[in-house]
Amino acid sequence: MNKRKSVVVTGATSGVGYALTKRLLQEGHDVWATGRAPDKLWELQNAGAQTVPADLSNKEDVERLLAQIGTPDIVIFSAGVGTFNYAHETSDESIESMMAVNVVAPMQLTKRLLPGMLERRQGHLIFLGSQAGKVATPKASIYAASKHAMIGYTNALRMEVAPFGIHVTTINPGPIDTPFLDLADDTGSYRTSLGRHLLAVEDVVDAVMKTVGHPVRDVDLPWYMGVTSKLHAVAPTLVERLGRKYFMKK
Repeated sequence: MNKRKSVVVTGATSGVGYALTKRLLQEGHDVWATGRAPDKLWELQNAGAQTVPADLSNKEDVERLLAQIGTPDIVIFSAGVGTFNYAHETSDESIESMMAVNVVAPMQLTKRLLPGMLERRQGHLIFLGSQAGKVATPKASIYAASKHAMIGYTNALRMEVAPFGIHVTTINPGPIDTPFLDLADDTGSYRTSLGRHLLAVEDVVDAVMKTVGHPVRDVDLPWYMGVTSKLHAVAPTLVERLGRKYFMKK
């Protein structure tokens, strides 16, 4: 990454988005950071980022963000929410929130940013997905559905924009050791059952940073989950039967 780039990071006030913004700043990029936590935005502003408080499920916030960022070189969609619960026990509010933040907001923001990139014939869209989008697990039906939707979206988008020199990358990590887990599962059982298998935030940040200067189609983290998702594609019944006991969260 020898060229300084203008980068927009959504979900910059927590977890991977926050750490990623700090790394981009350290490496000399111009960063626009957006999120909902004022204290974290203030910290990022002091570190050198240009910040815009925004809830991307709010159209007025999206328009205000767009008015300030222009046409960036790279957009990293890191914002996401999740609730781990059985399908019949998940509230309507949780369903609507997951689909609005994880699916509708990035699609709408992409739609508004693409004309500038298409005209310039340059750009890179990086979406923080999830292994849940490839292999669904119990008590994550809505969250998995939202990530499945983004994989379908980015697969089509990638083909649409490739002739214009625009790259589309999906980063698909397994569970990450961030506050997201504690918000998604208030029982704490998910974190406990995964233990040492949780990804470190810095591992995900490293993977994203590698794609900033060298775009790729997608990245699976950890590598063996990529193998699992390929196996699931050819033998879904077997994977679900063997894996169910590891994913059923009491």
